[in-house]
Amino acid sequence: MRHAIYVPLFGALADPHAITDIAQAAEESGWDGLFVWDHVLSPISGEWDIADPWVVLAAAATVTSRIKLGPMVTPLPRRRVIKLARETVTLDHLSRGRLIVGLGTGSDAGREYSAFGDVADPRQRGRALDEGAEVLAALWAGETVTHRGLLVAEEVHILPRPVQQPRIPLWFGTERTSGRPIERAARYDGIFPLEIDAAGVARIVERIETVRGSSGAFDIAVVARPGVDLEALSRAGATWAMHAFWPGHTPEQVLRVIDRGTPD
Repeated sequence: MRHAIYVPLFGALADPHAITDIAQAAEESGWDGLFVWDHVLSPISGEWDIADPWVVLAAAATVTSRIKLGPMVTPLPRRRVIKLARETVTLDHLSRGRLIVGLGTGSDAGREYSAFGDVADPRQRGRALDEGAEVLAALWAGETVTHRGLLVAEEVHILPRPVQQPRIPLWFGTERTSGRPIERAARYDGIFPLEIDAAGVARIVERIETVRGSSGAFDIAVVARPGVDLEALSRAGATWAMHAFWPGHTPEQVLRVIDRGTPD
């Protein structure tokens, strides 16, 4: 199991200088990754400073050379897929192939859809995620994308292609352990199930193996909080532990955890 630091870019952790310090410390202390929230408004109560994940991740990429980096997760239905394609390819080049992109439908808990007139219906967001992921992967592959619903109205393709081939790894966030979200993730590279136990991981592994034929070269990242049995999750098939922090945590608290090193 690999271990990553997983932070919200809220409050004191919205300071990009704090995140570059955290990224450097994580790399020096043997951690495997740094992942960040992607929000434009707060889904939790209170007024918070919030940082942009792409600018912060670019800064982290310039002060590290080994650890994986990425948003976990980017709500694709509220983003323009062509802009996301450009951002991800640029960051993959800047990091020399260390980007992992987490995608999801997001929620409207903080009015991140409805406040801007975007579609908040969960089913429509699910369809937009399916289509957007397909378009994003095609653009990364250098393919010409034509007339895909509302996302692409004309023929387009982009250059350069990502450093990572056949594509930048795509993981999908979900609160489910069965059904369409699992089958969607199985077509790509990984899944990030929230608040899951070992039995839930085992159910996901079983379904992934059914869809893909095996669970090889597929990542299952789980949230690691105090009291979580990481050994049981690893035995069930989890490959990453995302050591999670919450708005209100300080950079000093994150650095203390980093300095203790990864679990044995």
